[in-house]
Amino acid sequence: MSSGPGRVGAAAVALVATTAEVLAHPELDEGLLAPWERHRLAGIRVPARRDDVMAARLLLRLCASRVTGLPPRDVEPAQRCPGCGRDGHGRPYLPDRPGLGASFSHADGLAAAVVGPGPVGIDVEPLTRRPGPVSVLRRLLPHDEVDAACAEPDPGPALLRLWVRREALFKAGRDDVRLTEWTDRRRAAVVALAGADGADGADGADGADRGAAADGAAKAPVPSLSLGQVPPSGR
Repeated sequence: MSSGPGRVGAAAVALVATTAEVLAHPELDEGLLAPWERHRLAGIRVPARRDDVMAARLLLRLCASRVTGLPPRDVEPAQRCPGCGRDGHGRPYLPDRPGLGASFSHADGLAAAVVGPGPVGIDVEPLTRRPGPVSVLRRLLPHDEVDAACAEPDPGPALLRLWVRREALFKAGRDDVRLTEWTDRRRAAVVALAGADGADGADGADGADRGAAADGAAKAPVPSLSLGQVPPSGR
């Protein structure tokens, strides 16, 4: 599991892990989830996807624990949809910490989460994923950015990086925040982090290559820490 120093009171903490790492972590288990979260999990028919969703929600609690100093069991995230205004789905937040933003992501055996001051967003995708088709991406993303990605020698990775960056910004709810993207090669993942200036994240010490996003975004320092040798859970 890649992370930052994890010190209590850190400005922000971002974590990236495989689903197996999260589910095997000694501080985390399904019992930490709220009844409404467990109810939603029960409706997911595919076991692997259910595990991914649970891992992302648990990882969010671990991030909040490291920022606030509370035990993970005392962290109670909620969700509210900015579109319909209803609770139980949409953007996560910490009801007792209005100054902190929260975000999580999951995809095919991977999970990521971030908690930090102000608006934040995070997205993770498998390194081998190729978003598309391009005609659809042009409807969802800025044309000039899609065209620039398609002009690269290998458009697939460039389009993937563009996708995770845009997803992270969408989750943050703003386009004017710091944007950082990196590749976690140990977990075969591409990650984008929006907001969370000075966040603790993943770097080369944990098998990751840092990269700055387009649009002149600066590279954010993202130091690393191993949370301990967590054996694969086999799930």
